[in-house]
Amino acid sequence: MLLDSNTKFGTISKLLHWLSALVIFALFGVGFWMVDLNYYSEWYRTAPHWHKSIGILLLAFTLVRIAWKVITVSPKSVSTHSSKTRVATKLGHLALYGILLIILTSGYLISTADGRAIAVFDWFEVASLGELIANQEDIAGSIHQYAAYSLMAIVGIHILAALKHHFFDKDDTLRRMIK
Repeated sequence: MLLDSNTKFGTISKLLHWLSALVIFALFGVGFWMVDLNYYSEWYRTAPHWHKSIGILLLAFTLVRIAWKVITVSPKSVSTHSSKTRVATKLGHLALYGILLIILTSGYLISTADGRAIAVFDWFEVASLGELIANQEDIAGSIHQYAAYSLMAIVGIHILAALKHHFFDKDDTLRRMIK
């Protein structure tokens, strides 16, 4: 089943979900690792280039994913979920998307504060808006860092909730995203 239904996620939604998860974890790991690189490291220029390039592609991918959520039918909540669980689910997903967009936007603002475009794998460039506020690179850098940690915390809660539904509640919440 390619498209979502009222009861299940389709292949497209599953691919969007799991590819996003993989890329987000990878970018977080690389970002965490590369802040300690020094000028003499062979990765000093390569790691940030890859991080920025993949980040720009993730931004485009995330916008496609949001558009997909808007135009497609979403599966209804599992019938055994309480109204509190349904609200928590909606707020959690909004937080995931919102913080992800903050991370991606702040990453762009860090990288373009000096007026230079972002070269995405030398395929194309994303133009700079320049320095929009004083000390943009540092402010956006702090936002980027704290938002990334916040995202990982919410992702952790998301994973724990999925596991709780699967192992304790024994409902189809997780199964709908993996089968």
